Amino acid sequence: MLLAGIRVLDFGRYIAGPYCACLLADLGADVIRVEKIAGSEDRLLIPVAHNDGGAMFLQSNRNKRSLTLDPTNPDGARIVRDLVSEADVVVANAPRQILARMGIDYESLAQINPHIILTTIDAYDEPGPWSDRLGFDGVGQAICGSAFLSGDPDLPSKSYVPWVDFLAATIAAFGTMAALAERERTGRGQHVHSSLLASALTVANSALIEQSVIGPNRVATQNRSQVAAPADIFRTTDGWVIVQVVGDQLFRRWVGLMGEEQWLTDSRFASDQSRGDHRDTLCQAMAAWCSVRSTATALDELAAVGIPAGPVYSPQQVLDDPHIRATGLLKPTPYPETPSPPPLVDTPVSFSVTAAGIHHRPPRLGEHTDQILSELGYTTTAIARLRDEAVI
Repeated sequence: MLLAGIRVLDFGRYIAGPYCACLLADLGADVIRVEKIAGSEDRLLIPVAHNDGGAMFLQSNRNKRSLTLDPTNPDGARIVRDLVSEADVVVANAPRQILARMGIDYESLAQINPHIILTTIDAYDEPGPWSDRLGFDGVGQAICGSAFLSGDPDLPSKSYVPWVDFLAATIAAFGTMAALAERERTGRGQHVHSSLLASALTVANSALIEQSVIGPNRVATQNRSQVAAPADIFRTTDGWVIVQVVGDQLFRRWVGLMGEEQWLTDSRFASDQSRGDHRDTLCQAMAAWCSVRSTATALDELAAVGIPAGPVYSPQQVLDDPHIRATGLLKPTPYPETPSPPPLVDTPVSFSVTAAGIHHRPPRLGEHTDQILSELGYTTTAIARLRDEAVI
């Protein structure tokens, strides 16, 4: 596997840090998740197991080993140093002050292992007056303008799924891979840093460019696009579909489907932006067309003329969809004390030669503590003492 032989220490919490390390584990890195003795907060968030299995934890921690540890204890700090001396990467998404308190800030790590790569993800980036504040995914969605432009003008709306966290994790994993490639050439370690703010601004950048350059002062229009049309979510006889007609070629196809050839010479619909400005007319026509068709019929007819469209699924419909099942992206992965194997999404990138993917389930809390400490040279007696003293 691509990262076989690379050891990663994952001090992450919730999503951004753990999923960054998860992607590295999918590529073959030996990832050790270092947790508080009582377990990290994300272990029980969205609980699906009877003990320590939350859905968020299961999603972001496959392919890892678990070690529980109190790094503020002198013996715990010694174990951290032992781990760092043999590691290649440390991943953390805690505030700078906490990293320093745990001895895993870059200066401390580099003194132990000058080749170490530290990957950190924080909320707001620096410098700036908010650099030391805490933040979650929803704050990133709000502060980049996304929530303001989503939903209703009178009620800003964030996405249900935490896309900012997962994007920040993916960008951080990308940066970590680049740092590993650099170290392969030069032998130098370094500090890789990403943030929820930088990730959210990256996705929202086109809206910010438009506002800065021409100042349209857009407000939310629910699911209806303002820069092309028809692009919205439409009701069918038995559900909903999303249709996205963007670009002149797709618009010509859509006009042919509607049988309204005169729209091709109507100045209101001459470009994406002009169609977006007159979106209500086009979306009303699309809504009427969808309203007398089933979801399956509407999607088949749209696909036949090459117009991007898809069903609006509930989570259960996602699980039942024949295409999603055929891709094999959802991997039933047995985990203790869950009523059925949780369907974990496989590595979201594939290689024609290199192996990657889910090769073992997420770990139980502290499942590999003894094994990892034995690898560091701790005896059975020493490990028992550390446990008795609540170091591990």
